[in-house]
Amino acid sequence: MTGTTPRRRHSPAVYRRRRLALLLLALLVIAGVVWLLIAQPWAVAATDTSDETEPSQQQDTADSLPVPSSQATSGGTDTGVVEGAVVEGATPTPGATPTALPCVASEISVEAVTSADTYAGDQKPEFSITLTNNGADCTLNVGTTAQSFTVTSGDDVWWRSTDCQSEPSDMIVMIAAGQTVSSAAPLTWDRTRSAVGTCADGNRPLAPGGGSSYHLSVEIGGIGSTEPKQFLLY
Repeated sequence: MTGTTPRRRHSPAVYRRRRLALLLLALLVIAGVVWLLIAQPWAVAATDTSDETEPSQQQDTADSLPVPSSQATSGGTDTGVVEGAVVEGATPTPGATPTALPCVASEISVEAVTSADTYAGDQKPEFSITLTNNGADCTLNVGTTAQSFTVTSGDDVWWRSTDCQSEPSDMIVMIAAGQTVSSAAPLTWDRTRSAVGTCADGNRPLAPGGGSSYHLSVEIGGIGSTEPKQFLLY
């Protein structure tokens, strides 16, 4: 008759080691749960993902155009337009590199805009620029260095905004596809003839009125207006 093999009993030291191992495992699980609740690594991951925006989204986009300062008023006083007026929502970050390609002239439409079609003798014409991007997202220098307003009557050039412009500056921004951008504020003409060296003169010749016809042409970023805008002085 075969007898049963007596069950081997472990020493108390073995049981103590097993209980210690189970206790350590339980502590590790508890520590992991606490770390997940406090550190919240998923929140960090979500933040990192939101920061990874497309380059085109980080590019400053123009909402309006800055207005050049001009001293083309009698006596050399300023027109009241602040030089280098900041484009709303489009202040370039120092050192930022535009990601979109430069605008193609054939895809940009530039329009000369006057505040009225006719002006009485005591009214001063106000001029603006409107541009439309008919192509893809692109970058353009819309700063005051890249803008010009010219008033002519027939072949006679009466006034240029660049003749008496002070401290022009560059501002390269992105123009979104299909976007239309206009001057943040109009530029005022005092109805006198401009010329470099006469900006401080108080007796510059006045442009003839009586229904005389004038034309405004504008340029921005090296792109000229499609056609001049006619207006009359009385």
